[in-house]
Amino acid sequence: MISWLFTARMVLAVVALLSAAVLWTQSPDTSFIVAVVVLIAFTVTAYSWWQVWVRRAQTGMFFLFVQSVVDLGLVTTLVYFSGGAESPATALYVVLIAAYAVLMPPLLGLLVAILASACYLAQVMWPIPRTPDLGVLGQIAVFMAVYGIISALGARLRQAGAEQVSLESEIRRIRLEADEILHNIRSGVLTVDSTGRLAFINPMAAQLLQVESSAVGMPFLDNLKQRSTELWAALLAGTRSGRKVNRGEGSVMRRDGSQFPIGLTTTTFGRGSSEGQSVTALFTDISASKKLDELHRRAERLEAVAALSASLAHEIRNPLSSIRSSVEQLAKTAHADEDDQVLADLIVRETDRLTRLLSEFLDFSRVRATQFQRLDVRSVVEAASRLIQAHPEVTDATITLEGSPTLLEGDEDLLHRVLANLLLNAAQAAAGPVNIRVGFGEAHAAELPLGSGIEQPIRIRVTDDGPGIPSEVLDRIFQPFVTGRKGGTGLGLAIVQRAIEAHRGLVLVDTAAGTGTTFTIFLPAQHKVEDAA
Repeated sequence: MISWLFTARMVLAVVALLSAAVLWTQSPDTSFIVAVVVLIAFTVTAYSWWQVWVRRAQTGMFFLFVQSVVDLGLVTTLVYFSGGAESPATALYVVLIAAYAVLMPPLLGLLVAILASACYLAQVMWPIPRTPDLGVLGQIAVFMAVYGIISALGARLRQAGAEQVSLESEIRRIRLEADEILHNIRSGVLTVDSTGRLAFINPMAAQLLQVESSAVGMPFLDNLKQRSTELWAALLAGTRSGRKVNRGEGSVMRRDGSQFPIGLTTTTFGRGSSEGQSVTALFTDISASKKLDELHRRAERLEAVAALSASLAHEIRNPLSSIRSSVEQLAKTAHADEDDQVLADLIVRETDRLTRLLSEFLDFSRVRATQFQRLDVRSVVEAASRLIQAHPEVTDATITLEGSPTLLEGDEDLLHRVLANLLLNAAQAAAGPVNIRVGFGEAHAAELPLGSGIEQPIRIRVTDDGPGIPSEVLDRIFQPFVTGRKGGTGLGLAIVQRAIEAHRGLVLVDTAAGTGTTFTIFLPAQHKVEDAA
């Protein structure tokens, strides 16, 4: 409204200036006074314009009051030199009072109305003083009435404007918060309209689906079908029939052909199924939670197998000892011939082999972390490395340690067995020269599967460049008696799994044919007393 005020003032000033120029020859004194007033109006307007639009200064009440005084002076000058109180220009007082009643607080608006009334009254009393008649008083009453009405309306307008500004500010805040949430949430969010075009996609959804953000507004469902059948079907059902999916599951295929699982929820909104509806899908990569669930199931299976193993081992071990002793005694009798001796030796060897297997079974069932102490991971790794390099079956293995001193609370003997098993497996699987790297240090929480619950995680990573683990046994390598090596018992990795579980940790495996295998162990830096229960 300030800009309109400035514009109206300039129009009046130009009209006054042109009038002064026309009347210059007839009344130079009058024209001079008008010119001075117009010059003041131009100067104040120029300065005010510079303050408002160049400096972007706040327009306070003093600023507005100065503007009102200048406008009153300009209008009074025009009224005086165009006929005084009888001039049609007196109507400009009404316009002036109305404008400032809107712009200014009630008291200042009242002051402007009083000043305008005083200027009008001065026109009546000058140059010949006279008593104001009813017409003059009526005009002043009109001024005050206009002020009262416009001031009340202005107060309502200002209140409504303030509420609108507050509402717009709140809407902007909510929109910014929503945008911030949608852009930083770890779940993918996308919206498809009733025609199957992509209406919205957040960065995580674009990353999971490997879609460019420029795809917004383009047909989307046809291309999605090849990447994720379940997500495509959920969106299509939503647009056609309004059907929603709650906590569904599916998978997404990457460009390289690999897949990962997703959790999926959809919701619909629109005016009716006959016209089609828009669908919003919320989906998340649940690979980590699936992996964590598998780890928990694996631990439960191993616990059950361990309990059964301990029982069976005790039941079988004693009869084996009796059988071995009896066979040895029979072989030493006078009636035993050479064939009997050969058979006796065979039985003794097999019973010894079974006894060793049962001993490993008992070791597997007895894995418990009991002696927790503060230890340096590097010293445990170095001890396991020296042991494996001295092993008779390890002839050409290079073991490299990478990491700084890292402290944790754990069972040193149990962790030594874990690392020795992993290093020995890597060396034996290679059946030739092999490079093994053991890295250790503090891990970031983002490296762990969601929901792992490991606080202050320590990471130990064993990587080799061997042949990798065969795909047919990869999903079962931590189960007892599962091995990809000829002559292996299949208990080494089962013991590793049990030992890490005893420390409330996790062990993950990553392998590829011909490129080697990586075992990653995550352990809590501190042992909690309740964990031992």
